Amino acid sequence: VAPTTPVCDVPSSAMTGTVVQLSCKETEGSPPSEYQWYKNGVALLEKTETGSARTPNITYTMNKKSGTLLFNTVTKNDTGEYFCEASNGVGLSQKCSVKRMQV
Repeated sequence: VAPTTPVCDVPSSAMTGTVVQLSCKETEGSPPSEYQWYKNGVALLEKTETGSARTPNITYTMNKKSGTLLFNTVTKNDTGEYFCEASNGVGLSQKCSVKRMQV
């Protein structure tokens, strides 16, 4: 079953230095969807345990299975327009509407 349009929970504003969690969920897809977050139209990279030289300033943890995007300490740099995409290999992937988070 192809995924339905996911429901995204993005706070409209956040205080610098706080913990912020964005969530994304859709329940119709079978097999269960994986989720990819985007910021300003660019796919966010999944941070690996080892980290990488190209992305030393990643301040978030993205869980593709649960659809959460967790910022341990948000900064002004995290301000932007976020949306997520659900895909499970069946049919077209689905995106939620873009929401702006102001830090």
